Amino acid sequence: MSLALPLYAAPQPSTERLHALANDSYWLSLGHYERGKLGGWRSYVDDPAFFLAADGASDPAAELSATLNALYKPAELGDQHPQCVYPARTRWLRAQLQLNDLPQPTCSEYRGWFKEIQPHSTVLVFPAAYLNSPSSMFGHTLLRIDQADVDTNSTALLSYALNFGAYIEGMDNSLLYAWKGLVGGYPGLFSLVPYREKLAEYSRLENRDLWEYRLNLSSAETERMVEHVWELKQVRFDYYFFDENCSYRLLELLEIARPGIELTEQFPLTAIPTDTVRAVQQAGLVERIDYRPSRERELLGRADDLDSAEQDWVNRIAADEQLLNSAEFQALPAPRRALIQDATYRLLRYQAAGEARDSAQAKRSFTLLQAINRNPPPQLEIPRPDLPQDGHQSRTWQLGAGTHEDRAFAEYGLRMAYHDLTDNAEGFPLGAQIEILQLKLRQYEGNHWQVQQLDLANIRSLTPRGQLLKPWSWQVGGGLQRVPGESDDDETLVSHFNGGVGGTWQLGDDSLGFALATARLEHHEDFASFISPALGFDTGLLWRNPLGNLSLEAKGDYFHNGEVRRSLSLNQQWELSTNLGLRLSAQRQFSQLSSPQNEVMLELKWYHY
Repeated sequence: MSLALPLYAAPQPSTERLHALANDSYWLSLGHYERGKLGGWRSYVDDPAFFLAADGASDPAAELSATLNALYKPAELGDQHPQCVYPARTRWLRAQLQLNDLPQPTCSEYRGWFKEIQPHSTVLVFPAAYLNSPSSMFGHTLLRIDQADVDTNSTALLSYALNFGAYIEGMDNSLLYAWKGLVGGYPGLFSLVPYREKLAEYSRLENRDLWEYRLNLSSAETERMVEHVWELKQVRFDYYFFDENCSYRLLELLEIARPGIELTEQFPLTAIPTDTVRAVQQAGLVERIDYRPSRERELLGRADDLDSAEQDWVNRIAADEQLLNSAEFQALPAPRRALIQDATYRLLRYQAAGEARDSAQAKRSFTLLQAINRNPPPQLEIPRPDLPQDGHQSRTWQLGAGTHEDRAFAEYGLRMAYHDLTDNAEGFPLGAQIEILQLKLRQYEGNHWQVQQLDLANIRSLTPRGQLLKPWSWQVGGGLQRVPGESDDDETLVSHFNGGVGGTWQLGDDSLGFALATARLEHHEDFASFISPALGFDTGLLWRNPLGNLSLEAKGDYFHNGEVRRSLSLNQQWELSTNLGLRLSAQRQFSQLSSPQNEVMLELKWYHY
C-alpha cells in the first residue's frame, strides 16, 4: 500500500506582474522596507529568520518570489507551514493572484491565538511623559486591541495591549540605558499582553496619565493588522529612542491596517510620540478621545479640597488608622471626614504602588475602606488637561538678534527636541524641560561667526512639593557653552557636564519657585586643571502668565581653583501661535575673569517636525 501526497505547484506570474507586486506599497509595508540611502531597498527588520529569501532583507522581489513558492509547500507541515507563519502575506497574495488552489494547512496555533484575542477595534494609547524614566521621558504609545463588546460590557481590561519596546537583559543603569537606546544597542520586539498589565505599569507604577484615542479602523482593518503582528512575534528590530522607536513601529502597523494612509514618511529623522499622535489625528483616524488620570493626579485632585490642617490629618491617619476613631477626628464635620478618609486611602495606594505587599498597610487600607463605605465622599471630578497633541511640535528653529555688551549679533539655532521651561505652554506641564541636540551659532558684526552653544541634553524636572507628596526636583545637562573669558570682549567655549537636586514649591495656580544645589565639571582652556569641578546653586521663579511663560533665574558656580561665576537671567515668551513664539531674554553675568557682562536678545522660535 502506498500513500501519495498531493503535489502543488506555485503559479508563475509574468515578470512584469511580479515586479509590480514587489513594488506595491502594501508588500513593502509587510516587509518593513524603506529606500536605502544609496539606492535600493533595506528592511527595518534586523532578524534573518523573518525572510524566506537569502537576500530578502534588501530585495522585495526575491522575498515575494520565495514567499509565493513557499505557500505551496505540503499542508502536512502543520503550524510550521509558511501560510501559518505568514498569514498576512498569504491573504494578500491570495487576493492579488487569485490563488484558489493553495494547500490547506490547519494552522491550529495561529487560529487559537487569533481566537483568543478576538480583534474587533483599535485604540491608540498614549501614557504621558514621565521624566524620571529615561525610556519614557518623551511619553510612549501602544495599541489596545478590543473585542466587540468592549463598550457595551466595559471589558477594556480584558483587551490586549500591542507594544513595541527595547528588550533588555540584565539590569542596565539609567545612563547606560539612555546611551544604548540612542545608538541602537538594544533589540526591539513586539509584544501582545493583557491590557490590564500595561495599565498597571503606566498609570499606577509610574503614576502617568493615560490618553486613549479610539481609532475608526473597521474590524477587518484591525484583524489585518493583528494577523501581521503574528508574523512579527520574536522578530528583532534595532531600537532607537528618537526614530525607530515604539511610535514609529506602530505607525507602520496602522499603514498595514489601512492601506493608502501615509504616516511614517512624515518622520524621516525623529518620531517623538506626541508628534506621531498628532499625525494619526490629522490622518482622520481618531474617533474619540478618553482620559484616565493617574493615581498621583487623583490624589492631588482630592487634596485640593483640603486645607492645611486637613492634609495633616491625612498624613497622620496614613501612619496610624486608629486615629479614625479618635474623639478629635470624630469631632470634625462628617463631609470633611469623608474627604480626609478618601484622600488618605488614595495616599496609601500611591505609596504602595510597585512595592511588595505589606500586611500593616493592607490593614490600614481595609480599615479606611470600611470608613469610606460608612461615610462616602462626593465623586471626584478631575478636569481633563490640555490634549498632548495640541502642544507645539518637537523640532525648533530659532532666529535671534541682540547685543552682548556693545557688540550686536544675530543668532541661529536648531533644537531637535523638544521643550524648555519658557516654550509655548499648551499641552506641557509647568516645570518640565527636555532639550536634546541643540546647536546655536552666533554672527557678530564684521561677519565673525562662532559656536555659541551645543547641548547634547538638558533635562529639568521641577515638580512642586506639598504636604502629601514631596518629590525631589533635579536637572542634568552637558555639552559646549560660551562663558566669560579673560578679556571683556572674549568668551571661551568650554565643555561641561552639570547636575543638580533640590526642591520646587507651588507659589500660586500658575507659578513655581525652585532652589537646587548644583555640581559642575568643566574643561576650560584658561584653567590649569584639565577638568575643574564646581559646586553652586540654581534658583528661580516660573510664571505662566496671559502672554506665555516667564522665568527668572539666578545661578552660581564656585570652582575649586577660586573662580566664581554667577548669572541673573530673565526670559519672557509670547505665544504668537501654537507653533510660533517670540522670546525676550536678558542676562547679566559675573566672573572673576572679566568685568560684568550684559546681554539682551529678541528671538523668534518656530516649532515643527
